Amino acid sequence: MKLLSLACCIAFSLVLCVTAVRAAPAGSLITNLPGFEGRLPSQHHAGYVSINGKPTGKKNLFYYFVASQRNPSKDPVVLWLNGGPGCSSFDGFVYEHGPFNFQARQSKESLPKLQLNPYSWSKVSNMLYLDSPCGVGLSYSDNPKNYATGDFQTAADTHTFLLEWFELYPEFLSNPFYISGESYAGVYVPTLASTVAKGIKDGQEPVINFKGYLVGNGVADDFYDGNALVPFAFGMGLISSNIFEDCQKTCKGNYGNPTSKSCSENLNKVYEALSGLNPYDILEPCYQYTSAVKENKSESMSSSFMTQKRFTRISGRRWFVRALGRDGRVPLTSQAEATVHVPCINDDVATAWLNDESVRKAIHAAPTSVAGPWMICSDRVDYSGDVDSLIPYHKNLTSQGYRALIYSGDHDRVIPFTGTQAWTRSLGYKIVEQWRSWLSNKQVAGYLQAYDKNLTFLTIKGAGHMVPQYKPMEALDFYSRWLDGKPI
Repeated sequence: MKLLSLACCIAFSLVLCVTAVRAAPAGSLITNLPGFEGRLPSQHHAGYVSINGKPTGKKNLFYYFVASQRNPSKDPVVLWLNGGPGCSSFDGFVYEHGPFNFQARQSKESLPKLQLNPYSWSKVSNMLYLDSPCGVGLSYSDNPKNYATGDFQTAADTHTFLLEWFELYPEFLSNPFYISGESYAGVYVPTLASTVAKGIKDGQEPVINFKGYLVGNGVADDFYDGNALVPFAFGMGLISSNIFEDCQKTCKGNYGNPTSKSCSENLNKVYEALSGLNPYDILEPCYQYTSAVKENKSESMSSSFMTQKRFTRISGRRWFVRALGRDGRVPLTSQAEATVHVPCINDDVATAWLNDESVRKAIHAAPTSVAGPWMICSDRVDYSGDVDSLIPYHKNLTSQGYRALIYSGDHDRVIPFTGTQAWTRSLGYKIVEQWRSWLSNKQVAGYLQAYDKNLTFLTIKGAGHMVPQYKPMEALDFYSRWLDGKPI
């Protein structure tokens, strides 16, 4: 009897395993990954969803889906988007909360070794990594005109992708669905969430079981984000009292868009004081590539995808230019030249792995000759911003009952927590949990303040711009508790 019961349990488990993604498109299942030895902890699927980019032809959007290691048939499906705009979501997959930890290569000829990540977000959720918009990462088009896009077009394209993806994977349609991302995904996430919510109201099929969204260190509002850096720098002890007081006096609270010469001069003192720091985490060293050191390139790279001229169309966010680079360039991306990289960030592991043709074949990605070389942030996307403030989007979504978790690594200078705390407070919602610490492994891991309308603002102590990269255990803690509706 016990043997029969055991056999039934085994058979039932096998059925669950097989049927977890039973409707997946042919050829999407990943059976092996170069650099990884052993059995994958859950099913992995990857490939392209082609959407129509009328009149300019198809846009081929690449996704990588990791089934939950806990209960894929019940756990939420969470879409992950990295920012930029123009950065690949494989940044999150490789360096943040993907299923593997990638070890450094032993030589230029070898591939990175992959080990299981004990703090992967796929421990508690189905993760859907998407390279968006078209032209980012492994996503591509035969027509370069499809690389011109903006906030609204990106949201529309990603919504179309989701409708197509759920058609391919209908067994996940009843799962709770969340949208998540970081940095410029502070724009992607609420604009996409609003598009999804409207589609549900309009009766678009398939009907997505959308429940809410998460944004980490995200762009939100020109005024609040633009005025965040100076108070942050002073609070962190990065500028003197004299510099701070001079900025207060001459800028009169408007640090993001200075209107006087004296204000600009004092702000330059701030940027000079911050020079040399890792902008993504002021506690971490700034990684220097040998070629950059030889050519005396540090934080401000001589070659950059986001020049001041191009960036002025992105919601006029000149403060973002200043926060990242002091020469009018936003050093968010590498160029085609192998010697130019994202400042302070070592992207060798991801670049080597994703540009290996055996890896591309294993994950069903187009070869380099078709999709182009993978770069952590793409130089071929021509991006125009359409939205100055995301606050109305957040207010509308939370008013409709969608859950929202807004989190910040508190040592990020790119999108300082001071601005995020200010704009969440500006919504005017009733505070249901006063500012308090939250714990991970019995230690204070950060602070939070909860509002009605299911809105929570949370900080992660000691983390930078990419929270799960710097604090993986703490990130999985707050993420899993929030998804499960448990107190953080």
